[in-house]
Amino acid sequence: MKAALKPDTQDIVVDEVLPHAPETIWKALTTGALVERWLMPLTGLEPVEGKRFTFQTKAGGAWDGVIHCQVLEVKPNERFAYAWKGGHESNVGYGAPLDTVVTWTLSRVADGTRVRLVHSGFVAPRNDSAFKIMSEGWKVVMRNLDAVVRAEKGESK
Repeated sequence: MKAALKPDTQDIVVDEVLPHAPETIWKALTTGALVERWLMPLTGLEPVEGKRFTFQTKAGGAWDGVIHCQVLEVKPNERFAYAWKGGHESNVGYGAPLDTVVTWTLSRVADGTRVRLVHSGFVAPRNDSAFKIMSEGWKVVMRNLDAVVRAEKGESK
């Protein structure tokens, strides 16, 4: 019996060093009120494996804009991963079905923390639109994360 072929997938990777301690960045990644400041509105975030939460983004077509997430892995100050699912079967382009995983990895380095974001599982060609938009979006999000952490620490840029 032949194994089913896996669809071609693409991953978004953003890897930067931010001048903050891992503990400070962890707090910004796992505290709902802070996440809303650097990403988007959300409901129910708790850094506990198995917990479900949602993000709310712009609706499109038959999709209501809700991103359904479930926490997959929690290693405080090191790794935070969650499923990221949204879209609607009848949509093509923006709002097409998306079944992906977001993984944040934090590593202490001499001048702060290496923050590596991997958003994996974009199926080509169905998710090409989301991949393109979010590839640029996650770079902006990383800058926003840095700005929120700076503000929480009382720093200016």
